[in-house]
Amino acid sequence: MPQLNTSTWAITIMSVIITLFIVFQLKISNHYYYLDPEPTLIKSQTHTTPWETKWTKIYLPLSLPLR
Repeated sequence: MPQLNTSTWAITIMSVIITLFIVFQLKISNHYYYLDPEPTLIKSQTHTTPWETKWTKIYLPLSLPLR
């Protein structure tokens, strides 16, 4: 039974690894990564609703005094 010639395996594996590394570096370098977002000050809008101007109180059944 003939022996399998493995003398070229090392150079083949190394060239595949280097080629994959270069291909992935080229693919990653095409992406644009955003910088860290900086917080912006948001002006809060005040909405006037009818219940903001009135005094309201909700009476819960459990908060009523016992009879």
